[in-house]
Amino acid sequence: MPAPLPDPEQLVRAIADAMRGRIAPDAGMVGIYTGGAWVAERLHRALGLATPLGHLAVTLHRDDFGRIGLHRETRRSQIPFPVEGREIVLVDDILHTGRTIRAALNELFDFGRPAAVRLAVLADREGRELPVCADFVGARVDVPQDEQLVLSNENGKLALTRAKRVKPA
Repeated sequence: MPAPLPDPEQLVRAIADAMRGRIAPDAGMVGIYTGGAWVAERLHRALGLATPLGHLAVTLHRDDFGRIGLHRETRRSQIPFPVEGREIVLVDDILHTGRTIRAALNELFDFGRPAAVRLAVLADREGRELPVCADFVGARVDVPQDEQLVLSNENGKLALTRAKRVKPA
């Protein structure tokens, strides 16, 4: 039987505690749709950041369309502050292959050249395909390669679950 998954709400609090005093007071926070946006909203509130929260839609920068297909993206990236020269905290839910983060960096740089980008993730799992490492991690979670880790938001409460990976046709 697999080990129980950690409580995402507790992980958010732990990440916020780890970030205090380690990011610039005027840092911008940007959450990657969808799960990263949920985590970023909580972190932004917990840290009391003055800079408005931004959101990134990375679908158009993904490099795996041929494998997973192009999903209709109804959301658009919104960054309501200047990126140029600012420290940015990029937030995602699950760090796995690193490909979402690569796509997010491409989209982020369309808005300007940040002074630095820090990565915060709720959960880090094995399976990296690109050299990506998070600065702030809620938990490292062991998940078999044939499963995926999924963050859901049920009535405003975050939950982590495992699901069998569906292979594209």
